[in-house]
Amino acid sequence: MSAALAPGAALAFLPFVLPLAVWVAWSDMKFMRIPNPSVVALTLVYALVGPLALPLDLWAWGWLNLAVVLAAGFVLNLAGAVGAGDAKFAAAMAPFVATGDLRLVLPLFAAVLLGAFAAHRGLGRVPAFRAAAADWASWQRHDFPMGLALAGTLVFYLVLAATGRPV
Repeated sequence: MSAALAPGAALAFLPFVLPLAVWVAWSDMKFMRIPNPSVVALTLVYALVGPLALPLDLWAWGWLNLAVVLAAGFVLNLAGAVGAGDAKFAAAMAPFVATGDLRLVLPLFAAVLLGAFAAHRGLGRVPAFRAAAADWASWQRHDFPMGLALAGTLVFYLVLAATGRPV
């Protein structure tokens, strides 16, 4: 079985990933778009911090994860199953996830997706919250801002890995 993400690596990534995750979640809720610069920035974090935080062989294999998820996302986007921004952001997230954690990250994503959906739809019904974010495009659309769940999954994954707990 492949190795899990080391706590030190997760801690090294977190200060750079967290603001990008907040940006992606906010942008997707407000505009229903994940900005391309956020995807590039997340990829640059992996490119620059990764060789310092990970053994070079694991860091190099992470790029294969990016390519595989990008290809899958491209096909899913062509089929209309996911948005292009969601596919690109998921691909940029992929190198951060150790292959040894994959079987545990998928249920984490499912849980975060359910929580994000419930929170977004529930808070959208609270007048004070709705008024505070009245210009969010996600209130007007039927589709869900998946960047909220994707960004949340990456942050929760890194926090759990940083604590040394199994994801």
